Amino acid sequence: MRRLSRLWRGEGALTAIMRTSAANLIIVLLGTVTSIVTARMFGVAGKGEFSAILFWPTLLAGLLSFGLPTSLIYNRRTHPSLGPAYVRAGFLFQLPICLLAGTIAWIFLPAWLGNYGAEIVSIARWYTVLTLPLLLAVGLMSALAQSMENFGLYNGIRLYVPLSNLLGLTALWACGTLSQFSSALMFLVTSLGVVCWALYRMRRELAASWFAKRGGSGDKTKERGAIKTLFGYGGRVYGVELLGTLYGQCDKLIILSLLAPREFGLYTVVYTLSRVFNIVQTAISGVVFPKVTGLAPDEIVAKVSRAFRVSFPLMLGALVPGALVGRWLLGLLYGEPFLAADTAFYLLSLECVVGGGSWILASSFNAMGRPGLVVVRQAIALALTVGLCFALAPAYGLNGIALAMLIGAFSRIVISVAAMKIVFKAPVMGVLFDKSDWRFLAGRLTRAAQS
Repeated sequence: MRRLSRLWRGEGALTAIMRTSAANLIIVLLGTVTSIVTARMFGVAGKGEFSAILFWPTLLAGLLSFGLPTSLIYNRRTHPSLGPAYVRAGFLFQLPICLLAGTIAWIFLPAWLGNYGAEIVSIARWYTVLTLPLLLAVGLMSALAQSMENFGLYNGIRLYVPLSNLLGLTALWACGTLSQFSSALMFLVTSLGVVCWALYRMRRELAASWFAKRGGSGDKTKERGAIKTLFGYGGRVYGVELLGTLYGQCDKLIILSLLAPREFGLYTVVYTLSRVFNIVQTAISGVVFPKVTGLAPDEIVAKVSRAFRVSFPLMLGALVPGALVGRWLLGLLYGEPFLAADTAFYLLSLECVVGGGSWILASSFNAMGRPGLVVVRQAIALALTVGLCFALAPAYGLNGIALAMLIGAFSRIVISVAAMKIVFKAPVMGVLFDKSDWRFLAGRLTRAAQS
């Protein structure tokens, strides 16, 4: 216990992964409890309607990041002297984007939510327009914290949003005013509070003459150079993130367009519950990328491959007890009506682990400034997944969509390993297996605990 305490208080990559994994676990638990509260209070169809309200700003924030969060991490790590210029350019660029996207969303949301009532559409319009700039700001601030290797602040930004949302829902329930409108309003207010807190914590890094004209020609040259490198790398990595967002949300888009609110409510519940299985992998992806950026290519491949090899079998093993108690938990937590989606839960749980492993491997391409390779991977997987969704959904419903997602996740693993073999000359077995991994992990744990 004393060794674990020392390890937890350490400063290395393993400590950061442990803390981020703990934060991810809490975030998933908070999301699950929030999902349970809304499912119990709104019912299956009502849960689907509320999920549709929350869905659109999340989707648009992913589509409109333009790769800037990842580019901010990469460029601040490789060119730290230009850090303020990168931050200024990233935040100012998002202002007109929010106005344009909010206008488009306001106009087209009634058509996009054609299967939903007028009240739900009205709430979704206001919530989307007002929440989108907050989510974009959260993405940039999280990236800034990662680039500073301030993983405490990074985890705090991600943690306090769902925590405050849950506390807000609890307060509404206690006051007897819980509804879809009041819940959406509470989510908006709590997100705004977290953004204000994060801005205060980062006040030193964000202290700049935001709209003032730059001084001499040297300053202007530096500013233009920073903008060029920020958007240059961002443009290359944006393809990865755009396809990743479309891949992660295509299932929900298809359900919204083809199926009723009841099916969307079932799917969002089992999807949320299944995300518990890639807590460690998500933490590794968030820590490994800034840690390995700037290293030699061989070292990047070695470190990323080891992170994949250690985490993947551990999370596959965690699926076994999860599958044994999954149906029981689904009925206990959400109620008997949600048991209709138990098969989709099993398929999505496996997809979660496989997909998490594929993103760990993808961090090697991004760290070496080769995000185009991930773009190709994501494009192939997205085309395959969307095609299978449309082919399987009419006959098999939610189970067909979950199966399509699983096949797409496996395709990303295969393509990633093949790309590492062809482009980086990494042996396939070296990426997938190394018998020394467990001795390495045990040694790192021992050294970290003794430090």
